[in-house]
Amino acid sequence: MMLVDDFSALLKRRMGLDSGSIGKAAVERAVRRRMGAAGVGDERDYLLRVQASTDEMQQLIEAVIVPETWFFRYPESQAAMAALARERLFAAGAENRVLRVLSVPCSSGEEPYSIVMALLDAGVPAERFQVDAIDISIRMVEFAQRAVYGRNSFRGDGLAYRDRYFSETADGHQLAAHVAGRVRFRPGNLFDPDLLAGAAPYDFVFCRNLLIYFDAATQERAVQVLLRFTRDDGALFVGPAETSLLTARRLPAVPIARSFAFRAQALPPPAAAPAPPAARPFVHSWTPPRRPVRQAPAPGLPLPLAAAPAGPAMEPDAQASLRRIAALADQGRVRDAMAQCRAHIDTHGASAEALYLQGLLQDAAGDARLAQAAYRKALYLDPTHREALLHLAALVASDGDHEGARRLQARAAREEARRE
Repeated sequence: MMLVDDFSALLKRRMGLDSGSIGKAAVERAVRRRMGAAGVGDERDYLLRVQASTDEMQQLIEAVIVPETWFFRYPESQAAMAALARERLFAAGAENRVLRVLSVPCSSGEEPYSIVMALLDAGVPAERFQVDAIDISIRMVEFAQRAVYGRNSFRGDGLAYRDRYFSETADGHQLAAHVAGRVRFRPGNLFDPDLLAGAAPYDFVFCRNLLIYFDAATQERAVQVLLRFTRDDGALFVGPAETSLLTARRLPAVPIARSFAFRAQALPPPAAAPAPPAARPFVHSWTPPRRPVRQAPAPGLPLPLAAAPAGPAMEPDAQASLRRIAALADQGRVRDAMAQCRAHIDTHGASAEALYLQGLLQDAAGDARLAQAAYRKALYLDPTHREALLHLAALVASDGDHEGARRLQARAAREEARRE
């Protein structure tokens, strides 16, 4: 598709999406699908139509979005939120307080409904809280409002909540009305300046796995919007791969394990300290990754790449493609390897191994910002990817975020202990 870059740029302006995070092939498929539905055969004609029509722009956004969520996806976060809610609502003098919670983006509704169920299970009366849920997809909002879910929305072993809050119907599991009634859904764009205009700030804001789809400048804009939505004494919940983005902004982590929550008030800047003596890069002081590697002839690479497997779930041609890219990198042909890595993601889609490899290449090329973004996207797809954790920790530490690096190192150590 000749104009895929133009469509990618349009989507970035409208919704902040960095097309590299999903692969240009995904954008191209969405455009082709909408061209067929709209009966337009020429790319340039369709680009003009999307630019001129708000409705068609929305339809293209709907085609690009692929929701992937389920109830209690991060149960420790919901438990932490419920514990913090009890502290607020049952404190002396808070008898009339009503807790406000925001879920953005809310996707198909599993997260905001999980918040309601977690609060009810914690003994918080329904009249003491209200949950608002916003998503850019009108289709997802309408789906969430129906509150009927199939089995893909129920994963894992802890499904007792389904018996308490759902009734089985011919169409799927229908959520109880007293749960559904505590959520107010609305469509909206996070970057719309009028979004939630005049609304009071929220005690808790949930924004999961959205920041990893943005470039650095858009991430900064998004974080500022989210902080504007959050009370000064409130908490912001993010995805596991996004935590270092907030520690880098000096937002203190809520001290509850696996909550992925941060206080909205930033820490004061640290006192100036004397510069440490020159030392080896941070990454070299760590235990090498678990994968066997051979010596690379390219001294600029942080790790040799040819031995990195493509992952058992990949198709053979995708595995072979990654091996070819790694071989190029081992020969010191970083620029060629980078080009082929981008082409691989466009063709085969994003995978944890491809994004990890992309991060290594960007790191070797000296682009730490893009490397961090690639490692975070790899961790979204595989939160247990030890090497991505370690390399991301090295980069955030070099930016001065030693708390973020420590947390990433601790996660990597836990994954290593589980394997042993």
